[in-house]
Amino acid sequence: MADDTEAKGASARPGSVSEPYRSYNFQIEIPGVGQGYFTNCSEIEMRVEAINYREGGTQQIVRRLQGRVEHGEITLRGGVSDSEDLFTWLMNIAKGIIDRRTVNIIVLDTDGVAEKMRWQLADAWPCAWKAKPLDALGRDIYIQELTLVYES
Repeated sequence: MADDTEAKGASARPGSVSEPYRSYNFQIEIPGVGQGYFTNCSEIEMRVEAINYREGGTQQIVRRLQGRVEHGEITLRGGVSDSEDLFTWLMNIAKGIIDRRTVNIIVLDTDGVAEKMRWQLADAWPCAWKAKPLDALGRDIYIQELTLVYES
């Protein structure tokens, strides 16, 4: 007869420790964008609207039903490089050219190689772009911000 702890998996064993993923080990994949040096990705957000519903006859009880699903915006920050792919994508959207893409946000293990988690942002498109100020006396990397909206 097999031990019950084996059936439950290693995480159910007493004394086993599960390491949380590190927020600095991530990768962004955008189809058609050859280079993207992103150093920051804003929070990934989803919200399901709660609808209050009162049934007839049981007026003391208010039921909560799920309503619309809304997704937040994602802001990617990173260094500007020779690649103009991100800016061209934004400019095409501004011209009315529909160009929605599936963007992947991948969390990597502590070694920075093995994929541990992936979010797929379906039908994403850029809605804003901003570059940080230029400073002739500074030594910082020239940073750009790209904000994406997505449907699911």
